[in-house]
Amino acid sequence: MDEKRKSINRERLTETFLRLVSIDSPSFGERRMADELKGELEKLGFLTEEDEAGSFYGGNAGNVYGFRRGSLPGGALLFAAHMDTVEPAKGKRAVVHGDGRITSDGTTVLGADCMSGTAALLEALLELKEEGSPCRDLEIVFFTGEEKHLKGSAVFDFSKIKAKESFILDLTGPVGTAAYRAPTLVDFRIEVRGRAAHAGFAPEKGIHAVAIAARAAASMELGHVGEGMTVNIGGIKGGGTTTNIVPEYCSLIGEVRSYSHEQALKQTERIGELFQKEAAKAGGSSCMTFEVPVHAYCTPKDHSCVRRFCRACGQLGLSGKLVKTFGGSDQSNLSLHGINGLVLASAMEQVHSCQEYTEVTELLKLTELLKLMMQDME
Repeated sequence: MDEKRKSINRERLTETFLRLVSIDSPSFGERRMADELKGELEKLGFLTEEDEAGSFYGGNAGNVYGFRRGSLPGGALLFAAHMDTVEPAKGKRAVVHGDGRITSDGTTVLGADCMSGTAALLEALLELKEEGSPCRDLEIVFFTGEEKHLKGSAVFDFSKIKAKESFILDLTGPVGTAAYRAPTLVDFRIEVRGRAAHAGFAPEKGIHAVAIAARAAASMELGHVGEGMTVNIGGIKGGGTTTNIVPEYCSLIGEVRSYSHEQALKQTERIGELFQKEAAKAGGSSCMTFEVPVHAYCTPKDHSCVRRFCRACGQLGLSGKLVKTFGGSDQSNLSLHGINGLVLASAMEQVHSCQEYTEVTELLKLTELLKLMMQDME
């Protein structure tokens, strides 16, 4: 593995990463990043286009798609990452430490999610071009709004995709790990209605919406519920504005995650029924609304994308470990459109925090892994 890794331009790879994370790219504000990445793909010989995804959400950039024909036989391979970064991310300043670790200055996230994978992808493509090495037909997509529950890929036109397998650069953990399974995520909102009354003179005439919601929430199973499912109440807000009024309104937000799409929906329905019953006991009412921004998928372990990943890992002495994840990624929407794939560990750790970091050694491993996968003819 060490001999192979010597071919990777360490300095250029690091500089590319530092340049990318220096670009402010909040969800739906990815214009500068989209321009940067389109320019890089075009320099690498890709035909590029950008869709109108931003207009769906009031954003200023769409999904960026690129295609380049290769010289090796076999179908196209799709590699994808997302352009947006979670907050706090304005004015990111990367710090390169002597041991090769790269962090932010502590006041923002670093942006390794998802720029570590993006930097490695660009370097792999550039190395192949400079070497004149043959590779497969390649499709690249940089999605917008991923951190807002996969909004960009939700409106992407998948009919243009030629590939039957995909590799998403968006997982924490050591390079050589990949997620083959992820859950459905249901976001729900519950509104409880009671009746207002003066809390001092006639509290008995009121129907306490907050109390209804509290009793229902207290009777819920939270955290791990059975196998492969979690339930959470993320926030509760009462409708009262003063201390002397029995509140007539209360709302809650929460989520259900499950590897089974059907079980996630059934659990959500049970929660809604629980609140309705508790409200009815007190003479109030309850209403639930929900959306399903992330759908469960499970890529077969004997799929060609898994075999391709494991072959490349074997050549580099990497683990080739397949794992389940309870997080979401754009692979969810690709799987919905019949494109099986893996989410690759992409040299990013402690993401969604100001302690986020990457390591140059992991970026180098990821770059070499991507190169091998792009050249795999089977």
